[in-house]
This record gives sequence, structure tokens and C-alpha cells, in this order.
Amino acid sequence: MKIEILNGLTAKQFLAEYWQKKPLLIRSALPGFRDFLSLDTLLALAQNEDVQSRLVTERDGAWGVKQGPLKPGDFRGLKRAHWSLLVQGIDQLLPAGRALLSQFNFIPHARLDDLMVSYAPKDGGVGPHLDSYDVFLLQGQGHKLWQVSAQLDCELIPDAPLRILQRFKPEQEWILGPGDMLYLPPRYAHYGIALNDCLTYSIGFRAASNQELMTQFLVYLQDRVTAPGMYEDPDLKPQAHPAEIGAGMIEKVSAMIGKLTWDRGDIAQFLGSYLTEPKPHVFFDAPARPLARVKFQAAAAKRGVRLALKSQMLFAGMELFINGEHEHVSGASHTVLIRLAGQRVLPPPLSLPGAAGDLLYGWYQAGYVELGTA
Repeated sequence: MKIEILNGLTAKQFLAEYWQKKPLLIRSALPGFRDFLSLDTLLALAQNEDVQSRLVTERDGAWGVKQGPLKPGDFRGLKRAHWSLLVQGIDQLLPAGRALLSQFNFIPHARLDDLMVSYAPKDGGVGPHLDSYDVFLLQGQGHKLWQVSAQLDCELIPDAPLRILQRFKPEQEWILGPGDMLYLPPRYAHYGIALNDCLTYSIGFRAASNQELMTQFLVYLQDRVTAPGMYEDPDLKPQAHPAEIGAGMIEKVSAMIGKLTWDRGDIAQFLGSYLTEPKPHVFFDAPARPLARVKFQAAAAKRGVRLALKSQMLFAGMELFINGEHEHVSGASHTVLIRLAGQRVLPPPLSLPGAAGDLLYGWYQAGYVELGTA
């Protein structure tokens, strides 16, 4: 099936020819695209302590970055600088942001990070740099010049507060206008320069490092592994030096650690919990006056339910994951709940099997799901 936002490419074609391989410029990816937030809205979000934001400035080659929450005074005097405002997690703040991400469902949800929106006046940008993740850059209002390079020179400007390339040699460049989009694979050098006041929507797909995945998996295991018994050495022999860690001790501990095993099920549970774990700044708002179970069921049947904007939900087989939590679900309840994971909404009229009803009510009380508006 052809994907509208890919200008007629099928998902199979895009993944085979471009994904993590080479850039793709898509003219009129979203024809007639209109911004769903204004600069005033972006400024207000940047001043919220529960929102991740950055103000990047450049004056005569000197770069600066101010982490949010920002204050009105941070924006004074910017006429003398090139600058850009970046706000993360717009999909968790505005329904329209989440709706935009649904256009990218040809990529698994497990790879999705978030939607970042940036504003820059003329000549604003964040410098030439590399990202470690896949990104689609959708242009809103205004026009932006994008320069890209497959260069291998990754040396950074020393002591800069951002990871800015010291030597950037563009190989291609395009001017993007409203509705145009550029896909860039990981570690492809790029530099975006605003030609006039513009908004850019960055749809990022996470790519954790091997080190991070291994480290987090070990953290996951430490809470789930039991190792009865204790170190014993009834065969201990005298050694020449009392400060030496003996070969026998090394061998015994090596054998103990060698008994540590895991399987595909452990990996699936780790990934589900890790990938849906809320970021540190994310908190859920439980309903101030939650409905009783019976009234919730009746309301859900008439209005349907939807995931809260901040909720992340995935599944692997019969294992279901939501916001770092894990449930084993089967049968009709499994069918209903994986539909919620994929579509983020269960429209009315809604019939909830027993286990699904129990889980949804608990998630409703925790603020993970909300009643629909129908």
C-alpha cells in the first residue's frame, strides 16, 4: 500500500531503499499542511517545568544553550543573535501532535521517540551536527535551507555546549517550504538555516546504543534474578601472598556468574518495560473524582476510551506493556487491548471483556487512559 506522506512510496520501498541508508526529500508530503501551534504557544510550553525545552543562540561564532524551563527574560536581547527554540514531546502535550505522529505508523511504535517542534527566525539554527537517530523533518510555516553530508569527519568544536561539527562540508542542499519533508538516517551530518520565521516538526525514532541497552538490561535483571547460597571455599589452600586474589576464587565466581541465563521471553519483557518507561519529567494526572467501576464501564461503553497523550503502550505476544508496567493478557481481552495499543483509541460502542475491563479501569484511575468524548 502506498503511503501518502511518502509521496506514493510503499512502506516496503521506503524501508528497503532509504531507512537507515540515505536521505529522502519529499516535496508536498503533507499538501496544505498548517501549523497546529503558534510561536506564543511554543513560548508558553517552553516555560512549563514539566516540558523539555532549549534555547540555542549563536553570536559571532560563539554558541550558547539555555535549558528549560525558560523565563520571559531569556528571550530579551535575541535580536543581536541567531537563535532557535526547541520544545520536545509535543505529541504528549497536544492532541494534534499525536495525530501527526499517526501518519508515521509505517514505522513500529517501539522505535518512536517523540515529536519536537522548533522555531527559528531568519538565520537561526542549531549548527551543523549529527544525530544518532532517524528523523523526519517536516516544514511548517516559513522556509528553511537544509544542507546534508555523508562526511566521515565527526570532530566537534571543542568546549562548545552543543555537539557542533568543527568542519562541515555540505554535499547536497534543499530549501523546504510548508508541507515539504526531509528524512535523514542516523549519523548523517546536517545543518538547517531559517530563511525567514519558520517552524519545523522533527519526528524522531530512537536508536539506543549497544552500551545503553546492555546496561539497562543488567539493571532489569538485577531486580529479577535470585541466586541462593553464598560463596564457599572449603578447599581453600595457603597462598604465597595474602593480598592476591587467588585463581581458585576467580574460577569459583566465574562459574557462579556463568549460571546467569536469560531467554527471548526475558528480552521481550525487558524491551517492553524499557521502551514504555516514561521519561523522568513525565507524570500522569489521575482523575480528580474518578468514577466508580460500574459507572466507568457504562461510560466507556457509550464514549469509548483512549490512551492519555503521555501513555506509551506496546505488546509482545501475550505480554502487554504500558508506561513501564507489564501484564499477561490472553483471549478476547488481548484482542481488545492490542487494538488500543495500535490505534490509541477504542471507539464506541465498546464492549469490554472481563480482564480488559479490569485493566482499563485501573489504568483510568492511574491517569493512563481517559474516557472518549463521543
